[in-house]
Amino acid sequence: MDTQRKKGMLDVCVLAVLNGGPSYGYQLIREVGQCMEISESTLYPILKRLENAGCLDTYRQEYNGRTRKYYRLTGEGRARIRAFLSEWEEMERIYQFVREKCEEDAEYEEE
Repeated sequence: MDTQRKKGMLDVCVLAVLNGGPSYGYQLIREVGQCMEISESTLYPILKRLENAGCLDTYRQEYNGRTRKYYRLTGEGRARIRAFLSEWEEMERIYQFVREKCEEDAEYEEE
């Protein structure tokens, strides 16, 4: 997959996980990893970029004697998810268009 496209997909996957409630880095890696490969070195810049864009905010909470940083979705983050879903509908139409045109070409090649 194209690197830029994958980067955008990872962003929205992180936001989708946070749509279910606040989470922390390791848990985000586990959940996003169910659909796309992601590492810590990839995740944390994404989280910082999304925080700077206002899509999420953070807070710290103690867990088993350690302070853990949690990330939670903001209204802007939910808007980004809605925009992605809307754009995806357009991408599906483009995909179908390209597929149909390529199938037509394949029919002509067979003749």
